[in-house]
Amino acid sequence: MSVQSGKDLLIKLDLTGDGQFETIAGLRATRISFNAETVDVTSLESQGGWRELLAGAGVKTAAISGSGVFRDAGTDERARQVFFDGETPDFQVIIPDFGVVEGAFQVSSLEYSGSHDGEATYELSLASAGAISFRAL
Repeated sequence: MSVQSGKDLLIKLDLTGDGQFETIAGLRATRISFNAETVDVTSLESQGGWRELLAGAGVKTAAISGSGVFRDAGTDERARQVFFDGETPDFQVIIPDFGVVEGAFQVSSLEYSGSHDGEATYELSLASAGAISFRAL
């Protein structure tokens, strides 16, 4: 993968449930992380005392976060509604020259802040709420 511009990492939200994704407006910084818990099955009989892990076990999760400026766009309004209604709509993350991650996420954190001499900003955190798909670009 070659060097990429950070602004090309996009978080998109399915606004109506019809599979039409729209980039969340006002984002300045975005991040996605994947995690897989391990299941330790080490015993006294483990060769050389080395840890053994159970293949394919454990819980997989994905987390998305972003921060930006409040623009009062349709995507901002929809993200707020998703949080307050506890919905788990589909989101997409476009990772340049890598692929597209898609699946249901819950808005786990929504924070707003601002100072008297600056713009209003927000931070958004999403937690995976089901199976995640990946499509290479």
